[in-house]
Amino acid sequence: MAKNIGRRQEQGSRAPTLTELRKEAAGCTACSLYKNATQTVFGEGPQSARVMIIGEQPGDQEDRQGHPFVGPAGTLLNRALAAVGISRDEVYVTNIVKHFKWEPRGKRRIHKKPSALEISACRPWLDSEIAAIRPHIIVLLGATAAQSIMGRHFLVSQQRGQWISSKIAPNVLATVHPSSILRAADEKSRHEELEKFIEDLRPVAALIREKSAA
Repeated sequence: MAKNIGRRQEQGSRAPTLTELRKEAAGCTACSLYKNATQTVFGEGPQSARVMIIGEQPGDQEDRQGHPFVGPAGTLLNRALAAVGISRDEVYVTNIVKHFKWEPRGKRRIHKKPSALEISACRPWLDSEIAAIRPHIIVLLGATAAQSIMGRHFLVSQQRGQWISSKIAPNVLATVHPSSILRAADEKSRHEELEKFIEDLRPVAALIREKSAA
């Protein structure tokens, strides 16, 4: 099914709507991740969104609920967006990979990094989301998302919070994934990392205000 999306794009046919994409992605079997996932977790947000936020993959709660960024990392993302004056309702949130990849640890399902093959198999869905929305700004969360778009040598640690050149959108910015903040050693460290994350998003909010005033 993902191959069909790519084929339509190559042929120059009409870009499908988000509703059409979401319906088709629900049955995606382009890689083996669907076998152990509860469901496809497609992106969500308005098709008119100026900002698209791209993470790595859905987590445990996202897999169970069928919505992106609804777990603890999503809660932190919402806090950071609110802190810079961006409403979650006005952005489109999605992931590089649409199925939860995990391994068992006792009764818990622990996140496992997707492979290059799995990322490649899922890429047509992301490309189609971008084609449908045509965002002015793309925010890449974490190394997997950033390297999938910017190349494997891209280092978030060196360019976080900065505008970077890319053909994927007029304005692209990379920062950490909020899940990394949750893994900080203690409450003080988590607070400091959250503040850094918020600062990374301030240029996004400033550009939105600038575009709105123009």
